[in-house]
Amino acid sequence: MTAQETLDNVEKALDEIRPFLISDGGNIKLLSIEDNVVNVQLEGACNGCSVNQMTLKNGVEATIKKYAPQIQEVINVT
Repeated sequence: MTAQETLDNVEKALDEIRPFLISDGGNIKLLSIEDNVVNVQLEGACNGCSVNQMTLKNGVEATIKKYAPQIQEVINVT
């Protein structure tokens, strides 16, 4: 998979999960993809939420891996 295909697939995954985050008063921003690690920034209510690590791993990371299985990890950059 090319870097552009990976980027497109990660964006598709974020587009799928974004409505759920927005409904809770938050959002997510893609910062970069380096060595199969996706760096994102949780925004709004998601930024200070006590369960944001669970959301990141069980929601965001799982959805991204569905679209781009080569991704190894998703990291929230604060």
